[in-house]
Amino acid sequence: MYTHSDLAALQAQSLKMQGWIRRQTFSPELEKTLRRFSSWEVAELVFRINQSTFRGRLAAEPGLPAGEVEEDGRQRWFSLDEINDLRRRMKVNRRSLMPPRPKGKRALRAAIANFKGGAGKSTVALHFAHAAALDGYRVLVVDFDPQATLSHSMGLTDVSEEHTVWGILARDLINETDRMNAAPQGAESGTALPRRRLPASIRDLGLAELRVNDFLKPTAWSTIDIIPSCANAAFVEFASAQYRHLNPEWSFFAAVSRYLDHLPDDAYDLIIFDCPPAIGYQSMNAVFAADVLYIPSGPGYWEYDSTTSFIGQLAEALEDLSAGFGETFPAGKIALPKAFADVKFLLTRYEPANDLHKAMLEAFRKVFGDRVTESPIEMTRAVEQSGRFLCSVYEIDYRDMTRETWRRARGSFDTAYAEFKQVCVAAWDKVEARA
Repeated sequence: MYTHSDLAALQAQSLKMQGWIRRQTFSPELEKTLRRFSSWEVAELVFRINQSTFRGRLAAEPGLPAGEVEEDGRQRWFSLDEINDLRRRMKVNRRSLMPPRPKGKRALRAAIANFKGGAGKSTVALHFAHAAALDGYRVLVVDFDPQATLSHSMGLTDVSEEHTVWGILARDLINETDRMNAAPQGAESGTALPRRRLPASIRDLGLAELRVNDFLKPTAWSTIDIIPSCANAAFVEFASAQYRHLNPEWSFFAAVSRYLDHLPDDAYDLIIFDCPPAIGYQSMNAVFAADVLYIPSGPGYWEYDSTTSFIGQLAEALEDLSAGFGETFPAGKIALPKAFADVKFLLTRYEPANDLHKAMLEAFRKVFGDRVTESPIEMTRAVEQSGRFLCSVYEIDYRDMTRETWRRARGSFDTAYAEFKQVCVAAWDKVEARA
């Protein structure tokens, strides 16, 4: 007979091996590091300028970062910080190399969501974050998934559940309950509201004392921070149900949005959410906080069927929130009913020569029209390898494989990111400026 204690013991054993396996993918110091980028990559793939033009500018302006030269002296290699310094100081044909970012607006938030496992949510979130960082944006990624694939891919292997989305939810419960208890009277009746009491087991966690920055963790990419997840945060669904019972008027779905509202407008440019494969308390927080909803799907019939179910159940859940909290929802940056600036469907693991895949792409386009992105993400050997080694194509050194294989994989993500960037820039116009 196996009880919960036996299962917990089995998990403890597995976590030890899990940590060892993940550490093997990082440096000998057990810390993930970011490689340098060649002058060819920086010129043609990052800045989109001719390589000879780039080399000429470096030679003409000695004050610019010069990178490091290989032993054979044929190539210069630049860190991400050096690339961003070059981006700020260089202009090409009087054109700035800085990415578009409207003034007076907060960071644009995008949720990568679908409740079908294996749809590529974490892969898309990881690659979009890395592509955006190489494009000059400051990025915050929020890992809502207890599987923590994105967190591990970003190099975080030792995460306390208090510093995950669960900690943000519990902290918000305490703060919102205290705010409600401090209200002098009901808005309409003029009668005193009953005090809501939280047990010591919640208040004694010390989460209410955590500052906004306590949840933000740096990554190997100097312009990417993360709110990580971990396996122990899986109990958030059970805990959140208990929290709602303790305070039924708590607008649980807005906890992360309220948290993000306290970030300075200029702290980040893009915030990317990696959602769990389910519609629950965490995923509802992600989609409610998001300005843009990206729905990745594999190119199979069952994945199409699952995606159809996902948008139906999401619609019902958002409708229920509007009906249940429409009059009591506290004034904030996002109102009910929830509205997205844009919704996009993105096919992943696509094989251009596969007739089934081509037929499914056509089916998606017939149903969802221009909501389907122009360019699916292709399945290549480099993409498979990046998944095995918990990294993105951008982190793989092209010298570790044939350059053509690497370029094909990177080109697929570059094209998908370029479309994602266009969606975000357009959506920024619909985001209200802070008062």
